[in-house]
Amino acid sequence: MTKRPRPSLGTHSWTAATGGRLTTAERRLLLARLARGLASNSYGRVSVSLRFNGGRRIEIRPSRLLPPSSALTRAAEEQALRRLTPTLLNHSYRVFAFGAAIGEVERITVDREVLLAAALLHNVGLPTPIRNTDFTVTSARIARDVAEEVGLSSAATHTLRTAITLHHSPGVTRADGPVAYLLAAGAAVDVVGFRSWQLPNDVLAAVVVQHPRLLFKGEYAELCRIEAERVPKGRMEFLRRYGLAFAIRHAPFRD
Repeated sequence: MTKRPRPSLGTHSWTAATGGRLTTAERRLLLARLARGLASNSYGRVSVSLRFNGGRRIEIRPSRLLPPSSALTRAAEEQALRRLTPTLLNHSYRVFAFGAAIGEVERITVDREVLLAAALLHNVGLPTPIRNTDFTVTSARIARDVAEEVGLSSAATHTLRTAITLHHSPGVTRADGPVAYLLAAGAAVDVVGFRSWQLPNDVLAAVVVQHPRLLFKGEYAELCRIEAERVPKGRMEFLRRYGLAFAIRHAPFRD
């Protein structure tokens, strides 16, 4: 019997099939992606300090960072309000805003309603309630329920769920789709300051004023620690092994 190929790392199909547990080969792949990302981020920071980078000089209309309202986003917000602490709820709104801002800088067209729903729901399963199963499995299940409630199309539901399961894999690219790419980018800005150099300082400040951090670093770091302990072969354990806690602590935000 021919062995069925393993789904692409981080996708909804992959998390459903594996529980989010990494093979040795997948860990090597993520390590290479992480190294490339860190190198790119270091270059970006240097380019800003030398005034080579134009991202911070781009004007972003505040209206483009406001959350859209629809049946989908209201249903997602209802779940987020029920399941997230105020700190994580504010983080979710910042993830949307930072992701939308990067989309503006890079001129990416994205379904803003699906992006907001993904941002609101990406952490509702953190930490995982199921040992040895990545928290995004639960987050994606709740997203599916929300999608069914509002009659979201199959294609948009797939986009929503895979964006959620992909978001904390290093190396999410435009090829993964605009929602997945901008969700991962927005989360990386808010959690560790990754690519924050790409955004104007006034945008960074305004988003935090609108959705205060509420001691986010400490709360999120502890949730990541619990997640890594519950899924010892998962992506959170991998990220913590390679410096996530340090990166959270030294993100360019006050708390």
